[in-house]
This record gives sequence, C-alpha cells and structure tokens, in this order.
Amino acid sequence: MKNHFFKIAALSAFALSGTMLCNAQSKTAAKEHKLVLNLANTGIKIQPTMYGIFFEDINFGADGGLYAEMVKNRSFEFDDPLMGWKQPNSDRHKLNDKSGYASAIENDHPVNKHLLRVQVKDDKGYTLVNEGFRGMGVKANDLYNVSVMAANQEGNISQIKFQFTDAAGNIIGETTVSPSGKELKKYTAQIKATKTEAKANLKISFTGTGTINLDMISIFPQDTWKGRPGGLRKDLVQKLYDLNPGFLRFPGGCIVEGRTLEQRYQWKKSVGKVEDRELIINRWNTEFDHRPAPDYFQTFGLGFYEYFQMSEDIGAEPLPVLSCGIACQFNTGEMVPMAELDPYIQDATDLIEFANGAVTTKWGKLRSDMGHPKPFNMKYIGVGNEQWGPDYVERYKVFEKAIHGKYPDITIVSGSGPFPDGEYFDYGWKELSKLGVKIVDEHFYNTAEWFKNSATRYDKYDRKGPKVFAGEYAVQSKAIASPENKNNWDGALAEAAFMTGLERNAEVVNLTSYAPLFAHADGWQWTPDLIWFNNLKSYATPNYYVQQLYGNNPGTDLVAVTEGGKAITGQNGLFATAVTDKNTKEVIVKVVNTSKEAQRTNMSVKGNKLAKTGKIITLMSDNLSAENSFDAEPITPKESEFKLNGSTIDVTVPAQSFVVIKVKLS
Repeated sequence: MKNHFFKIAALSAFALSGTMLCNAQSKTAAKEHKLVLNLANTGIKIQPTMYGIFFEDINFGADGGLYAEMVKNRSFEFDDPLMGWKQPNSDRHKLNDKSGYASAIENDHPVNKHLLRVQVKDDKGYTLVNEGFRGMGVKANDLYNVSVMAANQEGNISQIKFQFTDAAGNIIGETTVSPSGKELKKYTAQIKATKTEAKANLKISFTGTGTINLDMISIFPQDTWKGRPGGLRKDLVQKLYDLNPGFLRFPGGCIVEGRTLEQRYQWKKSVGKVEDRELIINRWNTEFDHRPAPDYFQTFGLGFYEYFQMSEDIGAEPLPVLSCGIACQFNTGEMVPMAELDPYIQDATDLIEFANGAVTTKWGKLRSDMGHPKPFNMKYIGVGNEQWGPDYVERYKVFEKAIHGKYPDITIVSGSGPFPDGEYFDYGWKELSKLGVKIVDEHFYNTAEWFKNSATRYDKYDRKGPKVFAGEYAVQSKAIASPENKNNWDGALAEAAFMTGLERNAEVVNLTSYAPLFAHADGWQWTPDLIWFNNLKSYATPNYYVQQLYGNNPGTDLVAVTEGGKAITGQNGLFATAVTDKNTKEVIVKVVNTSKEAQRTNMSVKGNKLAKTGKIITLMSDNLSAENSFDAEPITPKESEFKLNGSTIDVTVPAQSFVVIKVKLS
C-alpha cells in the first residue's frame, strides 16, 4: 500500500443499443476515425502475468475479510486480552461480582500466551459476548462451525452454550458443547442460523457453576471457498477468480516493511498450525487520523501457505514480497545493520524451499505436512517494497547474490521507491539497471488527468533494460489518502485509458496490479479500493470491471492499431490497443473514449481475414461521478454482437466508455 500521503500534496451504465454499436443511425452522429488494424506479427508477447492482483491486509482485508474467521481476538492475544469481548452482566473489574467474572491469565504456550479463565457464579446471569469484526454476518439456514479449547478447573460446569444474537438481542441460532476434564481439549459443534443478520454477536453462556479455562474460540461459515474448514470467504475469492489473474502479489505493500523491523511481516510465523502462529498488531491500525482502528491485528490465520494455496486455486503465479531489512522509511526507517542481515536473507531462501523444495527438505516437509506435498512452483520473489536510496541498493545486492547463488532460475522483483518520478525514482532505476535486475516495481497514485496523460509513459523506456512491474496504481478522485476518494466512473475510465499504454508497451511492462484490493465497508482505512464488502455481501467497483475486462481478454501477441500511422494515445480523447490470441484464434481491440461525444472507429484490417461477425463488450456511464454499491451495480459490462463491414471493423464507441471488440480470425 502507498505511503505518498506523508510527503506529497493531494493530488449509469447504458444497456447496449443501436446508438452504441455500428449502425446507420449512430454513424452520422459520431466523429469518424480511420484506423488501421495490422495483424502482422510484432514479435512482442503479452506475458501471462500481465494482469494480476495485489493483496495487502489493509481495510480489514484479511482478518474480518478474506479470512472467514468470525470471532475477533479468539485467542485473547490482543494488547488488551479482552478487546472484542464483553461481559454484559458482570463488572470485569470486580472479582466478587455475583454473576461471574472472566480474566486473561498467562499460559505456558510460547506463542499463544493467554487463556481466558471464567468463574461462573450464576449460570443464569453470566454471559460472554464477542462483537466480531464490526459484527458477524450470518445467513438464515446456513451452518457455522464452532470450535473451542476448554478445560474445567473446578465446579460442575457441564455445558457451554454458543448463540448468535441479532441487533436486538434475539437468539437466531445456538449449539452446545460438553467440556470434561482439566486438560485443554478441542470441542466442536455447529450452529444453524435462523435469520439473516449483518451485525450479529456471539453470546456464550454456561450450565453449572465453577471455573473453566477457554482458548481459541472460533466460528467459521461451513460454506467457505472450496469448502475448506477454517478457510476463506467464498464470495471474495470468487471475485478474485473472476479477474483471471496472472499473478497474486502478497502480503503487501507497506505491511511487509512494518512501522518497525519488529512489526515487519515474518512469513515463518504465518505457517504451521494456526494456533501456533504469533499474532501482531496491524500496521494500519492507527496510521490514519481519519480512520483509527485500534482493534486491527493480524492473526495470520491467512498466512503464506494459504496465499500459495489461493494462488494455485485461482490460477495465478504466486509473487511473495519479503522485508529487505528496512522498516517503512515514511515511519521509523529502522535498518538492520549489514552485518546482521543474514536472518533476513535466510528467510528468503527458506521461503523458496518452502514453496518449491522436495518433501525431504526442512521447509518442503512443512509444506507437505500442511497438506501440499507437491511444490507450488514459485517463480518470483520480491525483495523490499517501497524502499529507496543507497541503503536499499546495498541490501538488494546481498539478497540477489544469495538467492541466485542457490536458486538461479528465480526472478527477483526489485523496487524503484514510492514515487513514479523524482530523485528517489531516478536513483533507483539508475542503480538497479547497472545491476542488471530483471524487474523493477513502480507505484503511482494520482489524479484521473495524470493517468490519461501517462498513457505514453512507457513508450520511450529502454526495450533492453529491466522489465516493469506496475505494482500499485489507482486514480485518487480527491487526494492521496483522502477518506473522500471515490471508486467512480471517472477514475475507472482514466485507468482503462492508462492501461492501453501498459498493454501497448508489453515489451517493457510484464506485470500490473491495481491497489488496494479489498475494503470492509465499516472497517476501511484507505480509499479507493477494488472490491468492497460488508459482513454479508460484496460488490465490484467500476474499477474492478475495467481490470476484469483486461484480465479476461489479455491475448498472447501484441499487434498494431493506429490512426495516421501513429499509436492512439489520447488524440480527441481516444485510446486504443490491440492483441491477437493464439489460443482462442481471435483479435481483441480495446478502445477507450474519454470524450463527451461518441466516436466512430472505422478499422481497416491488414494481415488476416476475419469472421463476418464479432462481439463488443461495453463498460460505460454518462455520469463520471457514478459508482456501484451494495444496492446496485449500474456500471457493469454489457455484451452484444455486431457485423463487420466487409474487411472493416466499423463500430461506434460511446462517449465516456471502454469497449472491448473481439472478432475471430477466419
């Protein structure tokens, strides 16, 4: 995620109709462009990784989002061990409370350091309540898997009752478990919800009185992605799958770096048994004055194994990014001394062994023990996120030598710093180019006008130099990091225009991803975001549909589409790029019209014959301020067929629209 805000200043869809397509009525009204689509082989391939996904645990993207756990602070390891928990009929500060009392006590576990000790004095009056992540979303008739570690200490507590309650306190589903013995054991049960409720709570009560220890109180929907117990939220992964991503970059972003080195993301703490994963505070919890989230932690239930598994599920190359030994330079900028860098480098080489190593290796065996004997076949690894200056370059050299010394075929992704230009950017590119790096990660967040004007950004990049990973970008409708930024059509249209320049320069640009990916409607810190969700449902933004149209129509080979012999890069508000797809045997032309008038694109085709009909997919709105929402998605792609005019693709591109034209090669 971007930290520009520390240093830089703030920078209804129509249904397809005759007026949108190539028909006689529209031809007279629209400005006409004579285009040439040349299908001759350019020798430039569209990389399978061209359009991918960037994931970071911001906006409650993991805990409270993609990771389907519904109980907040399930193991009582937050800084306040009872954060998220309430005792409505008890005063937690009065040990002699008549109904009962719960307090966190120290455990001898090296990671899971606390238990909850509950003293039940009145089993009719004492309850525990968990508030979930801004509530718990439950759906009528769905099943929810409950688990708890419990150990009776004294007394006669015979049952623990788990109940969902709605916003009014009514019970909307319940189940029980029967604890026995003084040693911690895991107990499981299921709750069937009787009502759909977005803001449910979990209420826990007891039968009998006495003292009982509790830990790892957990609830997951049974209907997770691929039905995996303790897995991922189904609707959110489905939206990722539907993007047809070429790669998945994880776990960030600035979250990789941490505000301090101690708070950096350490992948080894995110694998193995879930209960053995060490929780840390999320770096975005108090980063923004406008959206503090002191209850934002990382449990790492969604860890590196799950990231690799999800990459495999959605058909994306995994692209993990690791700390290079420098904390976020917009925060502390803490650096590990060069003489103490070995553990960081070891983490990188061990990660490759975890992903790709044989089951006979230490980390390959752990992967196998977790359920995946076959290697994940990782090809990329990122070293650092948005670091800059000589300190980063010095550390990158050491990482590169160690990684390629052991794994010469791994492609290392380096970074050009946090800005798309300026002193840090120029220095980074100069020094990294000297080192012969393969890929440089660039980040840019800016206005819609900047994105439209930057469609030619890569036209003059060195074709023999490092390749580009446009790793984080998004239009900021108001200002960088402003809470008033919107996922409106103006921004999405500008991004579509900019992306024509990415595709047209596929010889240089090999990977691209919008950022951030997810945002909880009640728990966000940063806007805009690609996918918004609440506890029950999610919706796709116009920006999402732009990404989807590119990701589902990437093609395999770049071809030329020109006007007057020149690339179409914004003349009269028109942007265009074209590819052929050797697998589907079709030509795909992407055209963006940012002007307020329809424009007729009369494309003569050279180099191959085409079918007599084609498809056109249109994404548009006559209102640049329009947005999608939980209630409706007015801006969605609409598909129709059209007829070719002989060997000419003759279509009218509506005002303020993005169209994808697809025709089979004859």
